[in-house]
Amino acid sequence: MPIDTPSIETHYSWGRLCASIVLSTLGCVGLWSLAVALPAVQADFGVQRGGAALSYTFTMLGFMAGGIAIGRLADRYGILPPFAGGTILMGLGYILTAYAPNLPVFVVVSGLTIGIGSAASFAPLVADASLWFDRHRGLAISLATVGSSLSGVVWTPFIQHFIAQDGWRQTHMGIGLFCMATMLPLSLVLRRRPVVATPAAEAASQRTGETLNLPPNVTHALLTVAGLCCCVAMAMPQVHLVAYCGDLGYGPARGAEMLALMLGFGVASRLVFGWILNRIGGLRSLLLGSAMQAVALALYLPFDGLVSLYVVSAMFGMAQGGLVPAYAVIVRELFPAREAGLRVSLAISTTLAGMALGGWMAGAIYDWTGSYTAAIVNGLAWNLANMAIAFWLLRRMHGAGKGTIPPLQGRPARAG
Repeated sequence: MPIDTPSIETHYSWGRLCASIVLSTLGCVGLWSLAVALPAVQADFGVQRGGAALSYTFTMLGFMAGGIAIGRLADRYGILPPFAGGTILMGLGYILTAYAPNLPVFVVVSGLTIGIGSAASFAPLVADASLWFDRHRGLAISLATVGSSLSGVVWTPFIQHFIAQDGWRQTHMGIGLFCMATMLPLSLVLRRRPVVATPAAEAASQRTGETLNLPPNVTHALLTVAGLCCCVAMAMPQVHLVAYCGDLGYGPARGAEMLALMLGFGVASRLVFGWILNRIGGLRSLLLGSAMQAVALALYLPFDGLVSLYVVSAMFGMAQGGLVPAYAVIVRELFPAREAGLRVSLAISTTLAGMALGGWMAGAIYDWTGSYTAAIVNGLAWNLANMAIAFWLLRRMHGAGKGTIPPLQGRPARAG
């Protein structure tokens, strides 16, 4: 934006962003706890790997649905009420799953409580953060998504330790009580409603969106399909790395360390991609990150030694960290701010459908073939589909800019 244009960014914007990162780090435990608990849950209920992975799949589906619903509520009522409600639901869900008598009950309760409730800590917080920044929006969005990866770095070693020491049921109860006790007081920082976007900013978003020469909902549908594809690929190592290390004889503790290392490099990647997003935009950053993820995923095929797995996991984290913020930046580039809560949450939450599908597919392919080799190849195919969509949208953006572009059809802005 021009230097002389008044900025909506303030010291409060950055302070609020810091609080959102902490809340996301705590609340996104729902993304990782079931991946770490997968071997223990499988042993407890006496089921196959694919069956145990269904708990993760249903949780991610709940996460997706919850993110969309909470994002829509945040557009109407602000982020605080739906966020607090989601936190309470998540905390109670962890306590309830500790008493699950069988796998079907565990799966359903996980999806309806942990999945939906923890969704408030991801996409809706990212959408909220995007409304408080204009000059450094790409960096702010990347930082807002850091919490989801940082959550894995912080939570996975503790969860693995307490599962080994006390069992997964007691660990779930502790997670639920801890999250409610810490997150609800901190969430009061989010009481202030965001500033209303200026007409000039809304017009700039519309002009950017027009360069694709596509109806808004078609553009958004393509983005959601792209997000689904990239996260099917992403899910294979993230969901099954702990179990994979157990199969190789390294033990689940080594797998949890690798997962934490992967997510730690994912945090670093999001900081780097925040800088990249501000300079080359969302679509180019998406294509770059997707290509890097494909290369890193392919490296799991020839390397399965202990040291090499640590290295490849770090590379994978560095590659995939910029993908999720890229979708949020693309949405904010193409659509008006008044739709940010719903559209950003829809775009990001749909990536969790990819995680859910990919987590289940990798487990099912493992049960079918007896190894993860075919699951990795399957992930690569979905990754290539993501790259194809991103490349086509980029080509269309450049090509459409040469002709006359019909205006986007959107709702009239409400008075702020």
